[in-house]
Amino acid sequence: MKPDKTISTPQNLQVLYEDNHVIIVNKRPGDIVQGDKTGDEPLSEVVKEYIKEKYNKPGNVYLGVVHRLDRPTSGIVLFSRTSKALPRLNKLFKDKEAKKTYWAVVKNPPPNTEGSLTHYLKRNPKQNKSYAHIKEVPESKKALLDYRILKKLHNYYLLEIDLHTGRHHQIRSQLSAIGCPIKGDLKYGFDRSNKDASIHLHARRLSFTHPVSKEAIEVVAPPPEDPVWDACL
Repeated sequence: MKPDKTISTPQNLQVLYEDNHVIIVNKRPGDIVQGDKTGDEPLSEVVKEYIKEKYNKPGNVYLGVVHRLDRPTSGIVLFSRTSKALPRLNKLFKDKEAKKTYWAVVKNPPPNTEGSLTHYLKRNPKQNKSYAHIKEVPESKKALLDYRILKKLHNYYLLEIDLHTGRHHQIRSQLSAIGCPIKGDLKYGFDRSNKDASIHLHARRLSFTHPVSKEAIEVVAPPPEDPVWDACL
C-alpha cells in the first residue's frame, strides 16, 4: 500500500504515513532522531508534539524509536506509536524483513554499473567513524549492500543502494572504500562540505509488513529540495 500524499504539518514535519500503531516521517538533514549531548531538540520529540496536538492527547505521548539515521542524512524514519508494535517492529528490523533502499550522490562512478559490496567494518568511537576492511579484522562486523547507477548527472552519479546489514555509517564507509565518497561527506573523503552540513545520502524507500494488520506497507520519501537532488528526479 502506498500513501496517497505527504502531509505537511505546521512544525515543518513531513509525515509520509501514519496509523494507530506506526508513524513514518521524512527526516531533514541536520535533524537528530534521538536526544544527544548537543541538547538539540530531537525528531522524536517533534513527532510526539505533533501527535499530542493532532489527537488532543493529554499527558505524555508514547513513541518508540525503531531505527535511526545519521544527522547529516535525510529520509525515512519509522517510529512506533504503541508498545504493542515496538517489539514487533524491532524484530522485523533485526530479522532483516524490512527492506531499506537509499539514494546516494557521488562524484566518481563505481567500478561497475551495478554490483555488491562486502566489507568488514570496524568502528572507532573516538572518531565516530567506521573503517572498511576487505578481510575480517578483530572487532569488525560484516557489511553487505547492493548498488546500481540510477542516473548520470552533470557532475555526479546517482546510486540506488539496497542495504542488507545495518552497520554504523555503513553506506558512507563502504562507498568511500571503493573511491566513491558521498557528496558533502568530508568525514569519508569528499573534498568539500555542503553549505548546510548535509550529505547527499537519502533513505528513499522502506517496505515492511505492518506489525499489527500484517498489511504490506511501502513508503517513498522525496529528497530535500536542492539543485543536485532536483536533478535526480
